[in-house]
Amino acid sequence: MNIKRAKNEIKDAIEAYLLKDEYGNYLIPEIRQRPLLLMGPPGIGKTQIMEQIARETKINLVSYTITHHTRQSAVGLPFIKEKVYDNKAYSVTEYTMSEIIASVYEQIEKTGIKEGILFIDEINCVSETLAPTMLQFLQCKTFGNQAVPKGWVIVAAGNPPEYNKSVREFDVVTLDRIRRIDVEEDFQVWKEYAYQAGIHPAILAYLEIHKQNFYRMETSVDGRLFVTARGWEDLSQFLYAYERLEKRADREVIGQYLQYWKIAKDFANYLELFEKYKTDYQIEAVLEGRFEKFAIDKLKIASFDEKLSVVGLLIGHLGKEFYTYYENDLFVTELFERLKKLKQELENDSEETAGAILENRITKEQERFEKKEAAKQLTVPQRTALVRMLSFLKSAHNVVKEKEEKGTPKGEVFEVLAGLFKKETEKREEQIEKTSQKLQYAFDFLELVFGEGQELVLFVTELNTNPYSVSFISENGCDSYYKYNKKLLFEEEQGEILKELNQIEEEM
Repeated sequence: MNIKRAKNEIKDAIEAYLLKDEYGNYLIPEIRQRPLLLMGPPGIGKTQIMEQIARETKINLVSYTITHHTRQSAVGLPFIKEKVYDNKAYSVTEYTMSEIIASVYEQIEKTGIKEGILFIDEINCVSETLAPTMLQFLQCKTFGNQAVPKGWVIVAAGNPPEYNKSVREFDVVTLDRIRRIDVEEDFQVWKEYAYQAGIHPAILAYLEIHKQNFYRMETSVDGRLFVTARGWEDLSQFLYAYERLEKRADREVIGQYLQYWKIAKDFANYLELFEKYKTDYQIEAVLEGRFEKFAIDKLKIASFDEKLSVVGLLIGHLGKEFYTYYENDLFVTELFERLKKLKQELENDSEETAGAILENRITKEQERFEKKEAAKQLTVPQRTALVRMLSFLKSAHNVVKEKEEKGTPKGEVFEVLAGLFKKETEKREEQIEKTSQKLQYAFDFLELVFGEGQELVLFVTELNTNPYSVSFISENGCDSYYKYNKKLLFEEEQGEILKELNQIEEEM
């Protein structure tokens, strides 16, 4: 199955394992809560989906790559303890608490959340001395004589033997006590994640044209050649950093991420073209509504790959706008909720000053933020929104203190805060108008060049894949999008009907 389906399978299993009856007991007894074993090629996103699942289910996550551990760190150190059996003293070997189990308890203390996921990566690549411990862990949910706490679900991941020489096969006794989920790479599923993660538009445009280069794993006379989803994502981050430094990544640099020389060379060449198209077709001018005739004429006779690249450039530029809107909207929403609480506190507390009440609110929000951060329950835009919200409240606190020193009545202080909040909402409205206009200009340009051709269909398809564009359009609308999306849905439905008719004819 693909990684998206695997994520849903694991998420559903965790929700079922943590379901309780009316007496507070887990509906599925712990002994029947089988550990989940995720098996698949390296670099396809097994670790990332665990982070997403923990956030979405609002529980803890503790991750370990077990190949980095010795038997002592996993099981604990032995020590001698005196015990009495039948009135006779014996020296008995016991073990200190495992570093891994200790980390689980520390995470519970940091976050205040008692339930979580204990994720063990590369579980089938452990050393010979640690292998029996891993089998015991999967079968009994213990490290040495220390059990995993109640409410913690075990998820493990490993690579099939063709990808790692150190792989150890699990015996039937162990396999009969776990739920094995086999996953494989899938570009279309990864692309959904890629938009959400802000993968560089050049990478998305290139892979749309060369899907076969998304994930490759081959053996040659020169050794192992490979390209993985992880490689593309890490390269994306590096490309963004290089752009800020006004540097260009050449074939050698790209080859350090895409360790398959032909693909690295091919992408390096494409990246040069991608940058060239940005200038040739004046993408930024297009999104400002300035369409140069030479660019229109050139694009009409360009190759299909070049046309797709220009669509990718438009999608990439708009994607930044959609993401910025999403992030800003989260900030305004979070701020609105905090100011509502603050207003109630100001109205209900007649003794404290407005400055003291606001300071108390800031302390609570800071603690709340730190707990969420420790539990890894924040996406990048959520974290940014909360940081901005805290920064706003701290700046507002300085303003409130100044007003109080000048003798401003407590009842009027909130009006000052409301005024500051209004400025933020006005900025958001300006941003909506600006982004909506850019989106419409993109449609106008593509219509002018391609009419209602397949390039426009691709443009709409990509908008539908990006969660930030979907969010923006659903909240703010776009007539051209609705027009072409309706056409796209009709064509897809028509295609399915024709496919069914052809199947019926073949059967007859």
